[in-house]
Amino acid sequence: MTSITRRTALLGGLGALGAMPAWAAEGNLAKGKAEGKLVWYTSSPIKVAQKIGKLFTAQTGIHTDVFRSGGTATMRRFLEERQAGEIAADVLTTSDPAAFADLARQGAFVPFKPPGFDQVPASAKDPDGNYVAQRLNLITIYLRGDKVAPAQRPTSWADLTSLRYKGQLVMPDPSFTALKLVEVATFAARFGWDYYRKLAANGTMIVQGNQQVTGMLDSGERLIAAGALDSYAADARRAGHPIVTLYPKEGVLIIPSPTGIVKGAKHPEAAKLFAAFMLTKPVQALFPADGGYAARTDVAPPAGGASLATLKIIPIDYKVVEKNSIADKRRFEEIFQ
Repeated sequence: MTSITRRTALLGGLGALGAMPAWAAEGNLAKGKAEGKLVWYTSSPIKVAQKIGKLFTAQTGIHTDVFRSGGTATMRRFLEERQAGEIAADVLTTSDPAAFADLARQGAFVPFKPPGFDQVPASAKDPDGNYVAQRLNLITIYLRGDKVAPAQRPTSWADLTSLRYKGQLVMPDPSFTALKLVEVATFAARFGWDYYRKLAANGTMIVQGNQQVTGMLDSGERLIAAGALDSYAADARRAGHPIVTLYPKEGVLIIPSPTGIVKGAKHPEAAKLFAAFMLTKPVQALFPADGGYAARTDVAPPAGGASLATLKIIPIDYKVVEKNSIADKRRFEEIFQ
């Protein structure tokens, strides 16, 4: 875990300003501080997750512990703890809407509608407030613009199966990242498993997560991300790498990252405060600043990024994702082993 200590409060916030921010009225600040800390399990990009944790501590004085891993790994840890009756998390954020919906039906979360809830699209939240998206994730193709000429670039997902791209492709592992699991379930239903068999035959490299995908492109070991989180491409561009984002003609995937307050959490007041804090515009603005997309519709897209309203979006059936997730991970592993 990354510990964000109370010393961070000296940077600003309540202690320095002597005033309570409006969002803090959603919980009991005194009780939250008395609880001692807030534990957040998340699959958010690590730099943003750390910023959010530090800012929350700065504005409340509440010690914040952040456990960050891939979406599938984070959810697996939470489910194992829940089954054992020893849940450490107060707030859970992953990129697995199907699993979140199933947990909501089981009563795993505390219904909560903080300010900003109405600014999140209906498709990215539970109407009863069991969860609400923290951010929206754009899954698409991106590549090394200096190595793949415009005339040679794929224009569709199907193009990636062409022998032209043999040995150039890389993608994350659905057993680690929930975003990839959603893609695999959706594309297997839409294009058939032959799509992934052809990608495997093309020598597609499988790495752990989206961060490692971008690392392969930055190093030049691979040239094309065959379905990965675009915020990492934006991050690479800011670092000076010649990464180009493509929007396939079949469409892109937009996957919410739900956040829920865990029922029975050890720090319930701190959890309410943190959930409210997460939907404030300043915190939501951290995502486009990092190249991603906020959940709130009144927060602008990232600089240089396409407006989601202008993109063709592939529909996702989360019931299919939920039903097939275990079998899909197994089949994917068999194909790429």
